[in-house]
Amino acid sequence: MEWNYYNTFIPVAQDCPAEYGTVPKGKKDGKTKPGVEFELAASHPYKYTQEELLFEVHIRHKGLCEEASTGNVTQMREQFYRKPQPCLRASMLPKKYGWGIHFNAEGKLALYAVESPEYRRFAEAADDSVRIVAAMRNSRLK
Repeated sequence: MEWNYYNTFIPVAQDCPAEYGTVPKGKKDGKTKPGVEFELAASHPYKYTQEELLFEVHIRHKGLCEEASTGNVTQMREQFYRKPQPCLRASMLPKKYGWGIHFNAEGKLALYAVESPEYRRFAEAADDSVRIVAAMRNSRLK
């Protein structure tokens, strides 16, 4: 099963409270899931597809890096994707922290702060080369 995005931009949610792209704060006992997502995506733009990023975040957030390094990765990945996984439209990065997510033609992603010129260029998509897929809202419309 493949469900990556290609030539797509996920802008921040309509009800995103952030005016600027902000780094998710960690917890006392470690990093939050959005913190791990941000760290990986921001440190390695256009390295990960959605599927690769979600799985890598799962491994790091759950502390399974050692187990994954022993060669169980294929089995772990299959087990991870047996259950439905939320896509990055539901990530807190575009919902709460002010980060748009761009996927290139290869399906690799990068983050862009809502205040950046690159964000505006993708969000406006004047040349129709990028499909816009809205991030999920934080709350239901009333």
